[in-house]
Amino acid sequence: MSNSNPNTPPPVALQKKERKKLITRQVNIHTRLMFTDLVKLIDVSEDTIRRDVNELAEEGQVIRIKGGVMSAAYHYGHESQTYSQQNKLIIADKTLQLLKDDMIVLLGGGTTIREFIKKIPSTLRATFITVNVLTAVELLDKPMIKTIMIGGQISTYSQMTVSGEVFQYLSNIKADLCILGINAIDSNGGLTDSDWETIQVKKAMINAAEKVAVLTISEKLNSIMQMKIADVNEIDYLITELAPDNPELQAYKAKNLTLL
Repeated sequence: MSNSNPNTPPPVALQKKERKKLITRQVNIHTRLMFTDLVKLIDVSEDTIRRDVNELAEEGQVIRIKGGVMSAAYHYGHESQTYSQQNKLIIADKTLQLLKDDMIVLLGGGTTIREFIKKIPSTLRATFITVNVLTAVELLDKPMIKTIMIGGQISTYSQMTVSGEVFQYLSNIKADLCILGINAIDSNGGLTDSDWETIQVKKAMINAAEKVAVLTISEKLNSIMQMKIADVNEIDYLITELAPDNPELQAYKAKNLTLL
């Protein structure tokens, strides 16, 4: 049945609006996605995805990166746009219980990590090592924390340093704890991402620590991206906003890790 009401948008416009809404939500959930990831999620051509992303970037909803798109909230100065902030604050509070004075902590980046850093007590005395520029900046507000930034080429995809110096440095240390944010996690598929350089650095970080904690909102659970970082049983703590006995975490409970 046709609709002749001139105030009703045509179906194509409605589809585009919904498509852009879906792109924005998926990018906010996963922080960053390649165009190929979005094509799989939405089942339209890459050209269509690129046009939608260009429009969203012009509107300030997302940030274009090479080969893909990043959440606007991840960009420095856009903290007010943090997706699912209340859940990330719950995760941040839970993560604090892993910290002890005089620890050496390897720390990744992301909006959940950012909320965690804000909650670190000003009295904590520890050394934090990071490959993420924005994480290093946030840590400068903590007076008793010694911050070490591993230098090198910075990835436009993850804003992490990804060059050879990073691997050399990480191969020579053994931190007490590595705290990582991730883009996708599945009980069988493990920790995954779409950028080869970022994946190699995260693998090296995991290998350079005695214990590994992964921070993630539950919307990232049971999602898989193109390349594996690690199996779930290679991490020690999985920290979400959910209670450890939540049915959504049942599959992870069987993987020999601690749920917080």
